[in-house]
Amino acid sequence: MSSPKRKSSYSDPADHEPAKKPKPATTTSADSDSAETPPPSFTAPDSLINPHTALAYWTATSPTVSGILGGFPQVSRVDLQGSRNFLAKLRRASPHHPPGKKLRRAVDCGAGIGRITEGLLTRVAEVVDIVEPVVGFTEALRGKEGVGDIWNVGLEAWFPEREAGMGGRYDLVWNQWCLGQLTDAQLVAYLRRLPKVLSEGGWIVVKENMSNQILGEDVFDEEDSSVTRTDAKFRRLFVEEAGLKLPR
Repeated sequence: MSSPKRKSSYSDPADHEPAKKPKPATTTSADSDSAETPPPSFTAPDSLINPHTALAYWTATSPTVSGILGGFPQVSRVDLQGSRNFLAKLRRASPHHPPGKKLRRAVDCGAGIGRITEGLLTRVAEVVDIVEPVVGFTEALRGKEGVGDIWNVGLEAWFPEREAGMGGRYDLVWNQWCLGQLTDAQLVAYLRRLPKVLSEGGWIVVKENMSNQILGEDVFDEEDSSVTRTDAKFRRLFVEEAGLKLPR
């Protein structure tokens, strides 16, 4: 799905939790004291993700930078500049895609209205493909210079080796504020598909918010039906489960 945390880049998950009423004091009998209390059950946050709820949320969102960023359009300039700096650093260290000329082809995954496509990727790549399930977000991008294929599907349903044709199609696969719409299993399956369409020395870039929950747990957001993961969870999914290598 499209980006879940575009709307809350500078908020703490704790800010969204409703206050809880204190429970009234109760008395217990000797019998109740002796009864065993069953351990609380744990529900994995990503198991709560509902793709229909998420799609409905983003379909109802205004197709503007302010709408996509939840009323914080000023975040966009800083975000894009940080991404430019990061990508420039990667290219300076790359023997395959050094600075000096545009990348051959990139893909903006969870592209939304094309904020990153137009603000970053078409400036560094000759052609940028788009994956975005909300049709209303991508209508204005069709036919624009530098924009290639557009797939209106969620990332869990995008099979690039099948859709995009030959292997080695992309020098850069950009994922930003969108992977929280996938369950852990969907995310791992998606990441495993990407190396097949990367060029030699190509990159899979992931730019996501991370959970700072006090117990080190992922956090589910009911509003857009997404999950914000911890750094440790991301690293486990990337390396141990998807078999990717993190650059040092």
